[in-house]
Amino acid sequence: MNQSRPFKIIAIDGGAAVGKSSTAKGLAERLDMMHVDTGAHYRSLTHALLRAGADVSAPESTTAALAHLELETALVGRSAKLCIAGVVPTDAEIRSPEVNAAVSSFAAMPPLRTFLFEYQRNQANIARAKNFAGIIMEGRDIGSVIFPDADHRFFLYADEATRSARRAKEGQTDSIAARDQMDSRRKTAPLICPDGAIRIDTAPRSLEQVIETITRLIAPELL
Repeated sequence: MNQSRPFKIIAIDGGAAVGKSSTAKGLAERLDMMHVDTGAHYRSLTHALLRAGADVSAPESTTAALAHLELETALVGRSAKLCIAGVVPTDAEIRSPEVNAAVSSFAAMPPLRTFLFEYQRNQANIARAKNFAGIIMEGRDIGSVIFPDADHRFFLYADEATRSARRAKEGQTDSIAARDQMDSRRKTAPLICPDGAIRIDTAPRSLEQVIETITRLIAPELL
């Protein structure tokens, strides 16, 4: 890492299919930063909880199952992956119809969010230890809860038709409107645009245009 550059924390929030992951990965590559997808964290935990027999209608079963889960971080390229009991779940496993149907309900549980809070905050320390120039973390509560003190905070959005078309192109079947509604209405760490975050409409912009827009604000010298 270039020691003359200060370590930066970048928070990217937004609803489903607004382009958070593609944007965050592209920025991480361009800015020499570590990428963290917290949506995948909740999907991975949901997959593990379902396998452990946890029931979203019985919170005590979730709390009991969480007590037996050991979390680690596996670095794959620039992306930090949640490793549970030594295993990183596959994309197919964490994006199955069963996980799609349950992830928002599990993610709304305060014990699960508390369980992940320190793990997610600690990702910045891992990025520093691995000599990255910073960390780009994407999700639904990064700029509001996990890193409200981030150097830069962005909120991506797009109209529902655009997002549905993107999901269909990816072959995904989850309901965007239903997930956003559940995530926005949950009492703990709801999906919101954090005060002071920069809003970016990704619908009329290509991925490269979104990345360039954010790069101009974070590191204009790289353009």
